[in-house]
Amino acid sequence: MSRATRPNGDLKLDWPSKPAAIQAQPATLRLARIITPPDVQPSGGRNRLVRGDNLAVMAALLPEWRGRIGLIYADPPFMSGKRYATRIGRGEDSRKPDEWLLGDGYDDRWNDPDAYLTMMYERLYLMRELLSERGTLYLHADWHASHYLRLLLDELFGAEHLLNEIAWVYHGPSPVRRAFNRKHDTILVYSKSGDYTFNADAVRVPYDDSTVKTFASSPKAGFGKVPDLARGKVPEDWWYFPVVARLHSERTGYPTQKPEVLLERIIRASSNEGEVVADFFCGSGTTPVVAQRLGRRWIACDASPQAIHTTTKRLLEANAPFDIWSTQDEQATDEYLSVETACNGYTLEVTLQKYRAPIPAELHPRIQHWQDLVDYWEIDPDYAGGVFHSRWQSFRKRSQPELARQASFAVDEARQRKIAIRLVDVLGRVSLMEIE
Repeated sequence: MSRATRPNGDLKLDWPSKPAAIQAQPATLRLARIITPPDVQPSGGRNRLVRGDNLAVMAALLPEWRGRIGLIYADPPFMSGKRYATRIGRGEDSRKPDEWLLGDGYDDRWNDPDAYLTMMYERLYLMRELLSERGTLYLHADWHASHYLRLLLDELFGAEHLLNEIAWVYHGPSPVRRAFNRKHDTILVYSKSGDYTFNADAVRVPYDDSTVKTFASSPKAGFGKVPDLARGKVPEDWWYFPVVARLHSERTGYPTQKPEVLLERIIRASSNEGEVVADFFCGSGTTPVVAQRLGRRWIACDASPQAIHTTTKRLLEANAPFDIWSTQDEQATDEYLSVETACNGYTLEVTLQKYRAPIPAELHPRIQHWQDLVDYWEIDPDYAGGVFHSRWQSFRKRSQPELARQASFAVDEARQRKIAIRLVDVLGRVSLMEIE
């Protein structure tokens, strides 16, 4: 790995496997599920959650979305050298991690820095292509790789388009004993051009009480410059927000989940209502959840089935309609499901009778009943094959672990129809049953 100087004097980062040109093979994106919560009317221009490798997904989006996305937030792997697990248990003591019930999360281990840098370089290039001329990229990193990533972004965007190096500051326990505790992340902010969106008034915060008192006590404070104390100030480039581990109402169990207040500030500052916000490492889904609440359109992507599942549940809790696309067919079985249906006039009833999937030996002490194994199930009451139109959903929340086992639908006419039931358990296994 080395630094090189380009003819214009800018520095760039070189490594043996650095691609000379980005030639990402686009994936074939297939619409898999149309999610519409009960009592929500389907609408056009729907938001999109995509399961697949984000390099191939972004390449597939280029023909339609090149230069059209107003804001991209990226929270990629940090080159931490760790494998992260997802908490799938409920009612556990957060202070006793040895007792947590864990499932697959994601792997942030790399053979060497070259492999990591190649992965990031290719994806950052495509993010720049997707951004609009007024667009902004927020790249989230920490001490492991932020210095490398800044050089990559200087090369791709131009060093003059660095807007901020934001420090997200937090606190909590740390295993570090021979150095200062590492308690901040770095968010690198780059614009596509000099004419970028920044809504200062949307993110103002109150002045500190000491500042207010200073200006009230002396007319000479501020060397004659008196700020608009009532309006507040634009925040500095260091932000203190608690980590999700301290926010009980937000925790999903997904590793490295970011707090909603962090994304709210970013989305308010660098996008407008109706514009498209994208997150191609969406993880637990904080970006689409906040974008939905703030009236933005969104595209979110992740390769992990657990990430798609977690994001889906959070969006349903927000009563959001959206579509799920995928680059591959889902592997599902119907051998574990037992379902009962009944039709009383123009009312269709579906009851989940039992889920018979095997429980791994290590889970036996904590999962005593088949209902504890089910995390989520949904129904398409008029299934035509292919795309699953989810019109009813029941899922567990940490604050509300009970799962509804019966669904009821009003149907428009009495006729023979096919019903599809889809179920996901806490280990991510998928079942799909079709019933005439």
